[in-house]
Amino acid sequence: MTEDALNRIADALERMAPAPLRAPDFAVAPAFVWHVAPERLEPVRDVNRVDLDLLVGINRARDTLLDNTRRFAAGHGANNALLWGARGMGKSSLVKAVHGALQPEFPNLKLVELQREDLPSVARLLNHLRAAPERFILFCDDLSFSHDDQHYKSLKAVLDGGIEGRPENVVFYATSNRRHLMPRDMIENERSSAINPSEAVEEKVSLSDRFGLWLGFHPCDQDEYLAMIDGYCAAYGVSVAPDTLRAEAIEWQATRGARSGRVAWQFFTDLAGRQGIALR
Repeated sequence: MTEDALNRIADALERMAPAPLRAPDFAVAPAFVWHVAPERLEPVRDVNRVDLDLLVGINRARDTLLDNTRRFAAGHGANNALLWGARGMGKSSLVKAVHGALQPEFPNLKLVELQREDLPSVARLLNHLRAAPERFILFCDDLSFSHDDQHYKSLKAVLDGGIEGRPENVVFYATSNRRHLMPRDMIENERSSAINPSEAVEEKVSLSDRFGLWLGFHPCDQDEYLAMIDGYCAAYGVSVAPDTLRAEAIEWQATRGARSGRVAWQFFTDLAGRQGIALR
């Protein structure tokens, strides 16, 4: 075989197996997004989030997650957290807002977002985080599993960490619409069709038990919905007659058939746009 042919083979092998990710410079940004193919930590210098004070109707979850995160940032014991419940009620917004609220006090606290489909690469990500002096909130939004989904096995590397244990400088926060991370009808179906029903879904259902904190989010009532909008108006200097604001806000949620923090923000975005006010 000629030298030229050997060089082409070597080049092809390098493309198939790219060089390992170099240690990132975590000082360049407060947050990062983990990507694969190729694997890299992309810095996010301007995180899309709202102020913690603007999250209304979730006071208990807010205070609990804030205290847990502050303890973690200070180097004390802290739990992984599962934020579960109603759609649009501020689960992911709370994680980002808590991180933002603690940044001035703990500038070495970093937020790293991990997509659910990238869970199989989490062991390699943890190796990079473990070696860094900073402390990391590893965040996975909208986490759930189907009956034939094997990604949940990779999640155990975050929650349990194998014989090495979870890195001391990493805590894992996840959001989900499901308390047990899989649909209830799927749980019941697997139980009814299994030879040993109690073991059929235990491995998947027990994943949620590995989170030290379960924070539930429930649909808001009309007063909470209107209070969210009032808070946004005060924060951004939007002035509307109270009766007009109330009538328009109720009409907006009626056309969508639901009330939530997301619907409140969407109404306020429309209202601010009509008044020529920029939100970023």
